[in-house]
Amino acid sequence: MARYAKEHKQETRRRIIETAGRRFKRDGIDGSGVATLMSDAGLTNGAFYAHFTSKDDLVAHAVADQLHTQYADLCAQAAPGFAGLEQMVRQYLSPEHRDNPDDLCPSAALLDEIGRSPEAVRQAYTTNVLVLIDEIAARFTPANPASARVKALSLLGQLAGTLQLSRALTDPELSDQLLEQGVQNALALIGTDQHS
Repeated sequence: MARYAKEHKQETRRRIIETAGRRFKRDGIDGSGVATLMSDAGLTNGAFYAHFTSKDDLVAHAVADQLHTQYADLCAQAAPGFAGLEQMVRQYLSPEHRDNPDDLCPSAALLDEIGRSPEAVRQAYTTNVLVLIDEIAARFTPANPASARVKALSLLGQLAGTLQLSRALTDPELSDQLLEQGVQNALALIGTDQHS
């Protein structure tokens, strides 16, 4: 019986983390109270502290989980090298990505709040975003390999900013044009690396 209880607790914790990650991306960290997060997971408020020491503890785990999911979604199916980078850029700056808040990039959805969060949340973000960044950097063929990580971070910043702005615009045609221009800008950044 104890084995079932342990597995059940792990599954419940996992469900809370996953549903919280989606809620945070939709409503923001500050806009998502513990009561709502637990309700999303089908649980009562009282169950929260059996799984997390604080809301910040949950935020750190949810951010890490969302970045892990993004890594799997973006990188697992991408081709190697430049072709894979182009594929990732086009997937990231697609109208489908922009229009689906549950699947939105945690960077585009939450960076401003993560930047104001306690160090543990920022560290969870940093640790997990660098996994994605290192995957992107490995696809570059830079003249200066030491700069690949910084260039990959710059690319993510460019992509996340473009996605955020495209979501804020009320004119769908202008938003689509911005996404396409963002793709061209990102490919130009990547392309300069391929030829340097």
